[in-house]
Amino acid sequence: MSDFDQKLTQYISGLSKEKQPERDLWRGVELGIASAQDTPSSDDASSSTVTSRQWMAIAASVCVVTVLWFAAPFAFNADESRSDGYALIDAMSMQQQQQVNSLLASYQSTPALTQDWQEQLKELDDAADVIKAALKDDPDNSALIKMLHHVYQQQIALIERVHAPKWQQI
Repeated sequence: MSDFDQKLTQYISGLSKEKQPERDLWRGVELGIASAQDTPSSDDASSSTVTSRQWMAIAASVCVVTVLWFAAPFAFNADESRSDGYALIDAMSMQQQQQVNSLLASYQSTPALTQDWQEQLKELDDAADVIKAALKDDPDNSALIKMLHHVYQQQIALIERVHAPKWQQI
């Protein structure tokens, strides 16, 4: 064994076997316990976690924003015809349909809590169709676009409430 190896072995054997923290950690533990006691209920603590369905909704929202971002130059080009302005609405509708189909597929094995939820979904579809018909005449109407977006959000919320209400996720 070389001189370096002997010195290294000697140094290692002289070290403490137990690792000590560089500072007192008890203050952080006390603050953690105090903040846990300040929360009113476990419902609030569980609501801060993001479920897979919420991640799916977030991902779908990102996709919609991406589609809108790339469709905007085509939809708002003044030289194009009015039907091209409607491309944004078509993209938004296609994205919504994909998201609804995905949710329905994921909840296929989960029983619905009510029987008339499909009727309510159909009513929301009818409302979306009326708004899209109005948007054909005025595709740049931001109020109508917001209304359509709101109807789409209601559809997603309806499907999630019927198959996985918040009180069952606790």
